[in-house]
Amino acid sequence: MNVPAAVPTVAPAGPAMLGGPDREHLDPPAATAALDSLASPAAEHPEWIWRSGELVPWEQARIHVNAVGHASTAAIFEGIKAYRADDGERLLLFRLDEHLRRLFDSARICRLALPYDFAQLKAAVLDLLRVNRYIEDAYVRPWAFPSGLIREQMVPAGSACEVVVDSWPFRARLDTGGGCRAGVSSWQRVSDASMPPRVKAFSNYHNGRLAMMEARENGHDWPILLNERHKVSEGPGACIALVRNGTVITPSLTSGVLESITRDTAITLLGELGETVVEREVDRSELYLADELFFMGTAWEILPITVVDGLTVGAGTPGPVTRRLTAEYTRLVRGSSDRHQGWLTEVPR
Repeated sequence: MNVPAAVPTVAPAGPAMLGGPDREHLDPPAATAALDSLASPAAEHPEWIWRSGELVPWEQARIHVNAVGHASTAAIFEGIKAYRADDGERLLLFRLDEHLRRLFDSARICRLALPYDFAQLKAAVLDLLRVNRYIEDAYVRPWAFPSGLIREQMVPAGSACEVVVDSWPFRARLDTGGGCRAGVSSWQRVSDASMPPRVKAFSNYHNGRLAMMEARENGHDWPILLNERHKVSEGPGACIALVRNGTVITPSLTSGVLESITRDTAITLLGELGETVVEREVDRSELYLADELFFMGTAWEILPITVVDGLTVGAGTPGPVTRRLTAEYTRLVRGSSDRHQGWLTEVPR
């Protein structure tokens, strides 16, 4: 199988370390919609994957089992979404540049040497989506891990990395009108003093995985984690915000949260919609007094929370601020908004 014409291979740029209520609002199958949107049957995969500077057939993108192990403890990644535009003619990547910059930030903190520069990785993402001929919504994941056979837990600083970009279709859950049940977890969010939350590393996500399993065992859909100061931090892969007395409040970036691109988008849009937004520490009890609650993240988009620790939030349905934000976010990523056109990158045909 040949690589499609006009797709150049990419030579490395050289190592670079750059900077209990009822469930009418969400039935059990819908409760996992955010995770399901990122999963697809093994038989449903794209034809091509980008690996180490070239597009290769999916079946050939393999590594030896011994190359996984400890190498994955230092692995970093990004999750990026491409949305089919409302005009049906374009596929639009949302905030691609910001996601790639965060990948380089994660590499810097983790002392990993990425062998490709920004422009090369951006071209890789665009080439991959083009050759896989996506016309519907797609999820893109650039990720990097130390190359070779790593048999020790200690991955030395400056280790050479292999970079992969893979992709798959996803089901957007934007503006579905539903909500989820959340519960405060007994698991504590990792802190900047231990495993920096602003790094998007695979190893950090085990923290959220433990909290998710506990939440499901306790009858919730998703967990909310507190930080080491017992203040509200985030969900397992999504930031959180509440609305109380007309003010939108979200935990500060020093509350143990990822420097979320969706959070930044939401704060910007809310301000443009005339809402007052405050970033500060948030007490657990404030969740119980909120008029509205919602998660926000690339995977979950804007996900309303209608029940928290068994208490109904507001009227038990997505509130007006959440609905306005979701509607504007949907218009933006679908290319129907006049706002922030620079956040959209059209995938070439």
